[in-house]
Amino acid sequence: MEKIPIIKVGDTLLVSIQTDLQDQVAMAMQSDLLSKIETTSARGVIIDISVVDIVDSFLGRVLSDTASMARIMNAVVVVVGIQPSVAITLVELGLELKQIPTALNVERGLLLLREKLGGSDGRADAAGSEALGGDEEIARNGHG
Repeated sequence: MEKIPIIKVGDTLLVSIQTDLQDQVAMAMQSDLLSKIETTSARGVIIDISVVDIVDSFLGRVLSDTASMARIMNAVVVVVGIQPSVAITLVELGLELKQIPTALNVERGLLLLREKLGGSDGRADAAGSEALGGDEEIARNGHG
């Protein structure tokens, strides 16, 4: 059976789904992710579905349930990379993922997570700020 990689980056887990998921693989991914949240104490999760062409009602429900379960475990899930056709299908199936924050790509998803988690210095990032490195650049140049 195929396995979806889960990568730890700081206090965030990155799940990059690189194929259309069969039901068994989706359930295994959910279980693996929840275990990883527990063992790493991750506060944020990015689920990248940018290469997924088909989301059926089962996968939509798995994503929604996974986000709810992660929330109970004190982690925030952001789903990124939803293609227009997938968005249409989700709405048509009545699975609008209302409780799950979404972003266009991983970079914006990380910014959204940082905002939701309060940022590393307790401040929320401005929407237009430079992704992952803007603060370091200001500090290096002594401006700001």
